Amino acid sequence: MKNKRIAMITVAVISLVVPALVAVLIYSPYKISSEYVWLSSIPGFNASINSITALLLLIGGVMAKKGNYTLHKVCMAISLALGVCFLLAYVTYHATMPSAIFGDVNLDGVLDADEQLNISGLRTVYLTILLSHILLSAAVVPFVLLAFYFAIAKEFDRHVKIVKFTWPIWLYVSVTGVIVYLLASPYYPS
Repeated sequence: MKNKRIAMITVAVISLVVPALVAVLIYSPYKISSEYVWLSSIPGFNASINSITALLLLIGGVMAKKGNYTLHKVCMAISLALGVCFLLAYVTYHATMPSAIFGDVNLDGVLDADEQLNISGLRTVYLTILLSHILLSAAVVPFVLLAFYFAIAKEFDRHVKIVKFTWPIWLYVSVTGVIVYLLASPYYPS
């Protein structure tokens, strides 16, 4: 019982600290000064991580349905590890680089009237996808962690119950992460 309590507290703390840290880094006007050119490649790297994660989630889901739990475990463990890598890269990027502004063609950090006119309804589509991606990525964290905990604790009934809605949300977040990157990539500062 003590280990379960520690696990639940850990899940709660991670689930609160991670989104709070990300929000602070994104909305902070202060960035850590860095001269490393490779930092500008992080969004593409993270899109690759999201692509691989989506593929592994699909394979892992199929393997679970086929009863190949060994391959299912491998796919899910790699997906979780990739999620941690994504988060570390994401935090590094937003601590050092300004956020992209969708439609800011001249990359001056301002979406002027002409730029807004040029992208028209596409900005609404982008922001809708981005908002759903952000909200669901924050919301899914505790459920992913609980799903892993239940699997490790061999509470398979609870694991199956929670992954019925966690898995599709995690997949959606991974796929929309790639879509957001593809839509925003022309507007990332170099």
